[in-house]
Amino acid sequence: MSVMTFKDEKEEQLYKIRHSAAHVLATAVTELFPDVKVAGGPPVEDGFYYDFQRATPFTPEDLEAIEKKMRQVIGADQPFERLETTREEAHQRFTEAGEKYKLHFIREIPDQDKVTYYKNGPFLDLCRGPHVPSTGKIPAFKLMRVAGAYWLGDEKNEMLQRIYGTAWPSKQDLDAYLHRLEEAARRDHRKLGRELNLFSLHEDVGAGLVLWHPKLGMVRHLIETFWKEEHLKRGYQLVYTPHIASEKIYQTSGHLENYADLMYGAMDIDGQNYRVKPMNCPGHIKIFQTRKWSYRELPVRYAELGTVYRYERSGVLHGMQRVRGFTQDDSHIFCTAEQLPGEIEGVLELMDVLLKAFHYEYKVFLATRPKDHTIGTDHEWEVATGALVQALERRGLPYEVDEGGGAFYAPKIDVKLTDAIGREWQCPTIQVDLTLPKRFGVMYTAADGKDHEVIMVHRALLGSMERFVGNYIEHVAGEFPVWLAPVQAAILPVSDDVLPYAEQAAAELKALGIRVEVDRRSEKIGHKIRDAELQKTPYMLVVGKKEVESGGLAVRHKRRGQEGVQTPAQVAEKILAEVALKS
Repeated sequence: MSVMTFKDEKEEQLYKIRHSAAHVLATAVTELFPDVKVAGGPPVEDGFYYDFQRATPFTPEDLEAIEKKMRQVIGADQPFERLETTREEAHQRFTEAGEKYKLHFIREIPDQDKVTYYKNGPFLDLCRGPHVPSTGKIPAFKLMRVAGAYWLGDEKNEMLQRIYGTAWPSKQDLDAYLHRLEEAARRDHRKLGRELNLFSLHEDVGAGLVLWHPKLGMVRHLIETFWKEEHLKRGYQLVYTPHIASEKIYQTSGHLENYADLMYGAMDIDGQNYRVKPMNCPGHIKIFQTRKWSYRELPVRYAELGTVYRYERSGVLHGMQRVRGFTQDDSHIFCTAEQLPGEIEGVLELMDVLLKAFHYEYKVFLATRPKDHTIGTDHEWEVATGALVQALERRGLPYEVDEGGGAFYAPKIDVKLTDAIGREWQCPTIQVDLTLPKRFGVMYTAADGKDHEVIMVHRALLGSMERFVGNYIEHVAGEFPVWLAPVQAAILPVSDDVLPYAEQAAAELKALGIRVEVDRRSEKIGHKIRDAELQKTPYMLVVGKKEVESGGLAVRHKRRGQEGVQTPAQVAEKILAEVALKS
C-alpha cells in the first residue's frame, strides 16, 4: 500500500479532520438509514464525501437529519480505534454484512498486507487512516449537497449517491470558506454571462460549443489585439492553419496513436480520412519545413490564435471553462540547443507582461521527467530540464518542483493563476518537445554544414480564449476594466428633447476612440443609471438641459461616483489615460 505524505503538520491535521468527518458521516447515515450500503469516503480538496447505495434518493430534509446526527456523534467524543486483521477475516466480515463495495477494496489490498479497520461507536470501516483521536476533535463541519456518482467513476457501473461535506480546524475557517463559496457563486461566469448578455450555449448548436455575443466579442477582440501586438514586438510571426487536416499528419505526429480518444471521428473526403484538428503544432511544423533553414536564421517563432476541437465527456463540460471547441493562444519556437534557455526566458518575460495586464498573481511549477513511459535520452532530458531551470533562475522566478509531472515527451513549466478570491487556475504552459522534431524530421543546417534536429518549444500563455475569458469574468466579477470594457461609457439623456445633443456627444466620443452607447429609452434617469450600473458600465454620462447649455456631460463613475461636468473631449482624455495604463 502507498504511503501518504504531507507537506506540513497543518496539511496533515486538516486531512485527519476531513477523513474523520467522512467516517462520522457514514456513521450517521448507517444509523438513520439501516438499508444503505456504504462504498467509500475520502477527504478531498476543501472537504470530504462518502458514497452510498440506497434505493430512495436523499432529500434536503434527510441532509438536515444526517447533519444533526453527526453533531450527536461528535458530541459523544467516540474514540477512533485502529484494528488489524487478515484478508480472509475481512472478506468474511463484509460478506456477512452484505457490503459488496468493501469487498472490492479488500481485493485491491496486496496479499502480504494486513487489513486495517477504524472503529468509532458502532461503525466499523475498512480504512488505513489516519484519523483524529476521537470524533470530538472535529472542530467545524457542514454538509453541502448530494450528487450522483458512478461506482469507481465508471459510467458503465451503477449510480451511487454521494454526500459532500466540508470540515475545517475552526468555525472561523468554516465561515470564511462558506463566504468564499457565496462569492464564487456571485462571480459565476455562467450567471454573469446571462445577466450581462456575454455568451450562450445551445443544445441544438452542440454541447461545449460557445457562442460569443457582441459584448464579449469586443472583449475578445481587445485581448487578441493586445496579444498580437506584444508578440509582434518580440519577433513572432503570425500564421494560420486549417480547422481540418488529413489523418496522415496525425499519424506522423503520433496524435492518432496516443490521443485518439480526445479526437473526433474521421470524415471521408474524396476517399481520404480527415480530422478536425486537436492541436496546432503539426501545421506549424509543416510551415517551417517549406524551406531549408540555417542556424543563422534561428530562432523562428510562429504564433497563432488557433481553434482546435477535442472530445470532452459531457459530465465535465462547464460553461466556458471546459468546452469542446476552443481557441488556443498557441506558439511554437524552433531554435538550437544553445538558444533554448534564452528563448524560454523570453517566453517567461512575455507571460509576465500579459498576466500583469490582467492583474493576476501566479505560481510557477517545474514539471520534471515521469518515472515511467518516457521517450528521449537521459542527455536530452537533462538539456531540456536544465534550460527551463536556467531560464527560471535568470528571471528570478521562484518555483516549485513537480517531481515526475512532465509530459512523456519532455519537461515543462506549468503556471497557476490566483484569482481575486484566492482560487488557482492552470493556464500558461511552456513545454520543450523532444518528440515531434524527430517524428517529422525537422532540421536546420548548423555551422558545421550538417543537418541537425531543431529544438521545439510549445507554449500557450493564456491557455485558451474560452477558459481564460471565462475565468477572467469571475476574476473581475463581470466588471471589466476600462481598457477591456465592451461599453466604456453610457450616455443617459434625462428626456427626449436632449436626445439630439446626446447623439452628437456620442459621435464625438466615438471619433476620439471611445466605446459609447446612448440609452434612448423613455425611462426615468434613475432607472437608466441603475441599469447602466447593473451592466457594469464604467462611466455614466448624464445629459440634461444644463449640460446641453454648457456643452458638457455630467460624469458619474461606477466606483468613484460623481465627477462633475466635463466636455466630451475631457471625458475621452480621462478614459484613454486609463486605457493606456490598463488600470
